[in-house]
This record gives sequence, C-alpha cells and structure tokens, in this order.
Amino acid sequence: MEKIGLVRTRDGKSFLVPFILITSLFFLWGVAHSILDVLNKHFQDTLEITRTRSALIQAVVYGGYFIMALPAGRIIRRFGYRTGVLTGLVLYGIGALLFIPGGRIQSFEFFLLALFVIGCGLTCLETASNPYVTVLGEPEGSERRINLAQSFNGLGWICGPLAGGFFLFAGGGDVTTPYAVLGTVVLCIAILFSRVKLPEIGREVESGQAEASGKSLWRTTSFTVGLLSLFLYVAAQTGINSFFINYATENAGVSAQEASVWLSFGGMGLFMAGRMGGSWLMRFVKGEKVLAVCAAGACVCMAAVILMPGGAGWYFLLLCFLCESIMFPTIFSLSLRHAGTQTKQASSYLIMSIVGGAVAPLLMGLIADRISMAVGFIVPLVCFMEIWGFAARYRKLS
Repeated sequence: MEKIGLVRTRDGKSFLVPFILITSLFFLWGVAHSILDVLNKHFQDTLEITRTRSALIQAVVYGGYFIMALPAGRIIRRFGYRTGVLTGLVLYGIGALLFIPGGRIQSFEFFLLALFVIGCGLTCLETASNPYVTVLGEPEGSERRINLAQSFNGLGWICGPLAGGFFLFAGGGDVTTPYAVLGTVVLCIAILFSRVKLPEIGREVESGQAEASGKSLWRTTSFTVGLLSLFLYVAAQTGINSFFINYATENAGVSAQEASVWLSFGGMGLFMAGRMGGSWLMRFVKGEKVLAVCAAGACVCMAAVILMPGGAGWYFLLLCFLCESIMFPTIFSLSLRHAGTQTKQASSYLIMSIVGGAVAPLLMGLIADRISMAVGFIVPLVCFMEIWGFAARYRKLS
C-alpha cells in the first residue's frame, strides 16, 4: 500500500491542530465508559442488586445513544461539528455532577438517570468526533487516523477502572468524588472548546470519500452490514467489560480490587497497544484484512473463556482485549468508506448502533444468574463470528 500523510492532504493542507483537539475527546469518553465496568460490581455489593439488574447501568447509557444519535446528527448537520462537541461536553458534565446528589440519596434509579444524561452527551461527542477524524486528511488514511485517535480512547479505558477501583473498592465505596472531578474537568474543557474555532470540512472533501455519492445509503451494502457489525461489536465489548470483574472473582479467585487493576493495566493496556499497533500496521495492510484476523482471534479467546473457566480462561479473556482493540474504529471507517456526501447522516446511524451495548450485558446477566458466568460469554462469541464474516466478505460487499 502507498504511504500517505496522516493529517495532510495532497495539496499540502494540514489538519494537525483540529486532529489533536478532537483526539482529546476520545480520552474523555473512554473514561466514562470504562468506569461503568467498576460500577457494575460496586452496585451489586453496596445496593445488593442482581447481576441482571446491574446490567441496567450499561443499558441506560447505551440506550442514550439510540435515543440521542439522530438529534445529535441533526445538530451537527445544521450547526456544525463544534456545536455537536459543545452539546456533548455540557451534557456529559451535567450528568457526572448529578452523582453528587446521587451519593446522598443512594438510589439506584437516580444513578441510572445521571448515567442516561452522560450517555446522551457521549452520543453527541461520538457522532461529531468519529466522522470528523476520518475526513481530516486523505480518504485512504481514514482507518489509520481513527485508530490512532481511538488509541487515546484506550488510554481513557485504562484510567477509568483504575480510578474507579481505587475510590469504590479501596476508598470505602466513594462513588461521588470520581464523578465530581470528572464533571468539573469536562465542563472546563467545554469552555475551552467554546473559544476555539474548528474548521468545518467542506462537502467537496466528504464527497471525495466515495465514487457513488448519489447512491442511497440503505442500498450501500458495506454500510448496512457494517451497521450490524458495529452493533454486535459494541454488544460484545460491553458484555466482556461489564462482567470481567465477575468472571475474575468467580472463576479465577481474584479480588474485585485486584481485578479492576488487571482490567486497567492488563486488558485496557493491551487494548490501547492494539489500537496504536493497528494504526501503524494499516500503513501496509488493508484494514479489512487486519479486522478479519483480529475477529478470528477473538472467537478463539471467547471459546476458551467458555470451555476453560478458571485461570486459563481468564488469561484468554485478557488476550481478547488485544484482538478487539481495532474493531470499533475499523468497522466504523469501513462502513463510512462509501457513504460519500451522506457521511454525517451515516455517522448518526452508526452511533445509534452503539445501543448494542444495552443488549449484551442483560443477556449475559440472565445467563449468568441461571447457568454460569462463563457460559454467558457465548453472547460475545456469536458477535465476533459475524464480525469475522463482515471483514472476510468486505471486498464483495463493496
């Protein structure tokens, strides 16, 4: 493959500064998502709820994606990417600060409300940031750009469980402080973005991403199948993250606090390394080929988690984070590759598919409560099998 500039067009125009600013947002929503995985176990213990009910934590956040994705897309199409980012940051900050009264009330339902507001904010951020990164340069480099930006999302996934585990398991169950700090930081960043002008990518740049810009979005097979694959990927990732600590404590003899550290540095460390390595590898290998190999590896890991519950299964569970690392940004970019002038609208639908994260934890929780936690991982196994099919057939779908 030809080596091309990452954030520079062939006519010499550089998008380095907006790329850096938008990439910082990937870190913020990585923290917001990953701390949920610690909240699951915390609320199970402190509020004495079942694993199935604790899965509502993910359900309300990802439900926010489904409800808010189209309104977020309309905001971005009418007012631009910058307004979409600001809307997301304000909602994110308000939702996080709602944990302050929530800590006093100690009502699971009130916490769910706060998380839903955060989910709506994250929807705006992702709807604006993911497609914006893909068009900050030549179309051929879109997979590399989004994987590099998503690497910092991986850094957020490391910090979230680490901070959450410290406050919730080692700090006496303090759920207020991490969210109060997070909400304050996010609102300060919103003030910064309100004073910075982001360049709007013109329609002529977006149309350069596809030969068939006039083709109906729903008749673009690579988009529709990619939409399903993204739904299943988020379902798999969220399910794995949500019950990582449960699997560790029930099958590997690891304490909840130790498991949260393993989730941060082990699982999420591999996750971040995989995204950075994937961004480099895609300079030489097509994104769909890398995706196919990673999906096959994830299938093997999930099979081992189910069939070898215990220490061996837990190590395969950690290894799966490396396999799944490049999946979201690569599927997202491949799905948008032929969207043409409909990139912003297509992005809204892709962000809606993140509602898959509301489904898998509930299914896995039901299986875990009725059979075993290990068997519950059959849900992400099925998801990864479909993703492998999407990657293997991508050339035909296009």
